[in-house]
Amino acid sequence: MLAKVLSGTTIGLDGVLITVEVDVAERGFPGFTIVGLPDKSVDEARERVRSAIVNTSFEMPDTRLTVNLAPADIQKVGSAFDLPIAVGILTAAGMVKKESLDDCLFVGELSLEGTVRKVPGVLSISLMAKSKKIRHVFVPAENAREAVLVDEVEVYPVRSFGELVLHLNGEIFLAPQSKQSLDFGTRHENNYLFENIKGQSAAKRACEIAAAGFHNVLFKGPPGTGKTLLSRSFSSLLPALEKEEILELTKIYSVVGLLKNGCYVVDRPFRSPHHTTSRIGLVGGGSNPTPGEISLAHRGVLFLDELSEFPRTVLESLRQPMEDGQITISRAQGSLTFPCRFLLVAASNPCPCGYLGHPNRSCSCLPGTVLRYKKRLSGPLLDRIDLHVDVPPVSREDLVDDIVAETSATIRGRVIKAREKQKQRFHNLRILTNAEMGPAEIKKFCRLDKKAVELLKQAISRLSLSARSYFKTIKIAQTISDLAGNGIIYQSAIAEALQFRSHDD
Repeated sequence: MLAKVLSGTTIGLDGVLITVEVDVAERGFPGFTIVGLPDKSVDEARERVRSAIVNTSFEMPDTRLTVNLAPADIQKVGSAFDLPIAVGILTAAGMVKKESLDDCLFVGELSLEGTVRKVPGVLSISLMAKSKKIRHVFVPAENAREAVLVDEVEVYPVRSFGELVLHLNGEIFLAPQSKQSLDFGTRHENNYLFENIKGQSAAKRACEIAAAGFHNVLFKGPPGTGKTLLSRSFSSLLPALEKEEILELTKIYSVVGLLKNGCYVVDRPFRSPHHTTSRIGLVGGGSNPTPGEISLAHRGVLFLDELSEFPRTVLESLRQPMEDGQITISRAQGSLTFPCRFLLVAASNPCPCGYLGHPNRSCSCLPGTVLRYKKRLSGPLLDRIDLHVDVPPVSREDLVDDIVAETSATIRGRVIKAREKQKQRFHNLRILTNAEMGPAEIKKFCRLDKKAVELLKQAISRLSLSARSYFKTIKIAQTISDLAGNGIIYQSAIAEALQFRSHDD
């Protein structure tokens, strides 16, 4: 007897419909075969499914079983097919009513005792079910709050295989998960706040500009000056996530299996990979490509501490994603594209010992050592960083004075107002912030007065600005104007923007 059960998997960030076909032969030696390009984890489902069926007091058919995962040209990865395979076996054996499977989709991993464990990528599968007009989705109970974010789909939380079979046979009723609305106005408070940072007014100003326009920023200075503290406090300036951003981020974290609360992403990401991270770990990849740190930092902060300690090949892989806001990973099986519109916050020492240019301590590095250290960061990479900020040692007066610094909440209020201006400016476009503008958008939206244009002309000749630096200067000046509430870009905004360009310019 043949049974067909609908299930799903993820390829990249998108859900794909998989049909689980189960045939229980009337004759033949006992056997259990899974075909349809399964990987090792899917092939091992035979033992999990067999034990789960027996340990939930059902009878495993003592004949030849053949399971086909269609379409057969897609690699099947993971344990999410355990539940549909088990349901298909009992249906083909006549223990579950076939008509109860109409308009239903099943995903979940089975334990040996029959409990249903959570699996990654449920949100993407639920979105796929909606697009395919599949009404009922049965998922592990731990994934139910995640799957119910999708409208027009009834999500049933399943805790054990036994209760699912009883529900399908009409003996008990599984209540669908109640719908919930996205509470996208809330955020968890950051433990690192700007009111706890002594001095560094110029660096704080750079952070405000970067947060308002989503500009990349590099802090450079001796050890102990507050570079890391500034970077970790940076996320306290960012506004709360919008509804579309929440769904996009939740989709990424669901596929990777990093949803902490089992529901959805609440705060903007702050990812801080160690400098020993590999290129694949940073940008994504693998034999079955998965998102890397840059995608996990989408619409949030990617903090690279000790930037010069990262391997050059790893840093060079950031150049294209920083420009495009997405990363395309090509393998023999095909190409996958992941979003990665992240804000890069980096910190670096000026030399290996860290004291080059220090007012009170002398540098112990040889000139050749300093030169080699600086060459670890290529010119094209530095040119893609909008704000270059020198972080000097904190003065004695700033360190011991009890002056109350401006709070993160106050600065965030100004950032939110500037973001609202950008939201109105780009309401018909697919960009959200000034940093995402291209030459066409700069020409359309950025209005400079005559003195600002003259200052830019002088900067091009005297500072040898590249074309990229020229446009970045205008974008930073536009953000400064938004913070000031000005409708046009004045000379003062251009002058402040030029202060944050790299010294090499």
